[in-house]
Amino acid sequence: MLRAFIRTARMLRHTPRLAAGLPPDDEVLLDVPDERLAPALVAAGRGDYGPASKVLATTREAAEWENRDRYATRLAAFARSRPEWFDDWLGSSPHDPDALLVKAELAVVRGWESPARAELLRESGPLLTAAAEADPRDPVPWRIALDHARGTHAPHTVFEQLWEEAVRRSSYHYGCHASALQYLSAAWYGSHRECFDFAERAAADALPGSLIQVLPARAAFAYLTSPSGNLPRERLDAAADLAIALSYEYAAGDPWPAEVRNLLTYVLVRLERWDDALEQLRLIGPYATSFPWDRMADDPLGQFLELRDGVRIEVASMTPLRTPRERDPSGEH
Repeated sequence: MLRAFIRTARMLRHTPRLAAGLPPDDEVLLDVPDERLAPALVAAGRGDYGPASKVLATTREAAEWENRDRYATRLAAFARSRPEWFDDWLGSSPHDPDALLVKAELAVVRGWESPARAELLRESGPLLTAAAEADPRDPVPWRIALDHARGTHAPHTVFEQLWEEAVRRSSYHYGCHASALQYLSAAWYGSHRECFDFAERAAADALPGSLIQVLPARAAFAYLTSPSGNLPRERLDAAADLAIALSYEYAAGDPWPAEVRNLLTYVLVRLERWDDALEQLRLIGPYATSFPWDRMADDPLGQFLELRDGVRIEVASMTPLRTPRERDPSGEH
């Protein structure tokens, strides 16, 4: 009873002040597009595909493969619910490499959502080939192909061929690495150890500031959401520490690393590293992302906000009622 009383007292005393540095709930947004993609989505909502075509063409011409992957994914998601503008784009430019890329992504996403997943994904194979041949430099079709391979139960030999094609085009493409990691996870065609080994090797070889350094944390997420076997806690903590170091290389409230910070926060919460989780929530700022919270609830934003409150409560409950600065000169409370 005394422990429960002290915990409650700490929560009441400290939880309000721990909101410092956290934006109010009504200022937190989900999956905010950046300043380049946002106008393209607004125009697509009006039925104009021109800005979307332009922004993807810019990423292709400048070899901005990470942005290209993100933009193609978001545009395909928009086309899934609002297809008219995209149908016009394909009708006017059926061989446009950018339109073909979105078409391939859209087909694979639709296939994954269908009860007849494997059959529909196999039928979308020619679309992947067309996207890859439209610009042989582009690694993004190969990321889509890795997702496709996972859904069609492709054997390891096929996976390895696709992986070689992907890294030959971009050795440090985060999307391709994340997709390969899923294939190698225990939930699919690998194991937790195989998944961690792949993630740790890739992170060790990554360039400074590369999001690939968060791959071990993604492996930890896969383990924590589908626990089997017995990985040592030290390996999970090391993955989180590496991702924390990467997070600190970016400014607070930067939308670019928002997804990896959201993922890292989930891992830290599962590891009960409450202080570290609260710090990541401050760094996230207003940028919540669907992943990983959509794996926990149908309302990812609501799940994020609920977890944010829970982390504050946990930190408050572990904070002494009075800090050393609040003691009197004699050292007494």
